[in-house]
Amino acid sequence: MALNIVDQYQRLIVLRWGKFAGVRQPGVRWTWPIMDQGKKVDLREQFIDVPRQTSITTDNAPIDVDFLMYYRIIEEQAEKTILEVANFRGAALGIATTTLRAVIGDLSLDDVLSKREQINATLRAKLDEVTTRWGVKVTGVEIREIEPPREVQEAMNRQLSAERVRRATITESEGERQAAINRAEGDKQAAILQAEGQREAQILEAEGHRQAQILQAEGFSQALERINQVASSADSKTMSLQYFETLKAMGQGPSTKWIFPMEFTNMLKPFLNLVGGEKDGGDSKL
Repeated sequence: MALNIVDQYQRLIVLRWGKFAGVRQPGVRWTWPIMDQGKKVDLREQFIDVPRQTSITTDNAPIDVDFLMYYRIIEEQAEKTILEVANFRGAALGIATTTLRAVIGDLSLDDVLSKREQINATLRAKLDEVTTRWGVKVTGVEIREIEPPREVQEAMNRQLSAERVRRATITESEGERQAAINRAEGDKQAAILQAEGQREAQILEAEGHRQAQILQAEGFSQALERINQVASSADSKTMSLQYFETLKAMGQGPSTKWIFPMEFTNMLKPFLNLVGGEKDGGDSKL
């Protein structure tokens, strides 16, 4: 008698007299002694650690790469893991090594360093093509480390340092440019405000000057109107008295000669007639 306990994540491959007799599901399973032989397979996802391998890129640069290969046994083809391959892990490890070298050999060093996800996808597809016939599905490939040669690593470090210096220089120049733009913008705004202020001040000054001239002209006009009114109301006697006042003021000056226009005698006629009339009247009275 032979009782076999098959776990939920396992399947029991039964060989009877050396021939495949079927796959037993989880639970307590009976197999006949001597004539039946049972082998369990694990359906859970597992991984194989592929050790570091030195591969040559298409530009003849040696590079060390190691990665992890994740796989699981296909439940419907679980017997193939027993019937098609003697040592699946060893066979998968060998296939992974040769496939890695083939994939790296088709890429340049720069592509290997920059296209890790693409390399993972290519490795998974190529490995899955081989392992499918063994009833195994490759679910993923993850490169853990890519190590270029020392001289390449030093060149990369120098390049990285130069790139950082370049970025710092660009950032600094960009900051200076932005600062210059801000200063120029500030100067422009200040000049605009100053010009606006000067213009407003000139406008106000011109307006004030115009108002002052208008008021001055109005005052002068009113003064002329007032003088004209007074002059129109003055009679000949008043004007004659003003002339005598003028002669009196002239007589007080240092001058000894005066030149009078002919019109001046005409201005004095009314006064002389007035004086002559008063004189004749006085004589008649006498």
